[in-house]
Amino acid sequence: MRALVQRVSRAEVRVDGHVVGATGPGLLVLLGVGHGDDEAAADRLADKVAALRIFEDEDGRMNDALGDREVLCISQFTLYGDTRRGNRPSFVDAADPQVAEPLYERVCERLGAQRGIFGAHMEVELVNDGPVTVLLEFP
Repeated sequence: MRALVQRVSRAEVRVDGHVVGATGPGLLVLLGVGHGDDEAAADRLADKVAALRIFEDEDGRMNDALGDREVLCISQFTLYGDTRRGNRPSFVDAADPQVAEPLYERVCERLGAQRGIFGAHMEVELVNDGPVTVLLEFP
């Protein structure tokens, strides 16, 4: 599993012009599922996202975890785009949708996250806070 975790002031996702998920201060998680990923990997990733100490504490240091802040999670198979050969990304390492969707839903549930619509063409708007962006990868 791969996730791009962004600390945001706000974020929202639209499908066909309608907001389907939004968050205030918290995290935007772009989540990709690869071949071989399973429920244990989904649980580890969700737990890691929740435990990341990337919020400022009372001393202004990045030392606080997610806590009661909100999460918006978007499925993002393009995180598995391989551009080592040529200019067109290959997505052969991304899991098939029938495997990826339940794992994506599992991560969202574990995080109590708002979400986009799996497989839909989405417009994502965000205000990155910091900016702080972290890449997570679980084999």
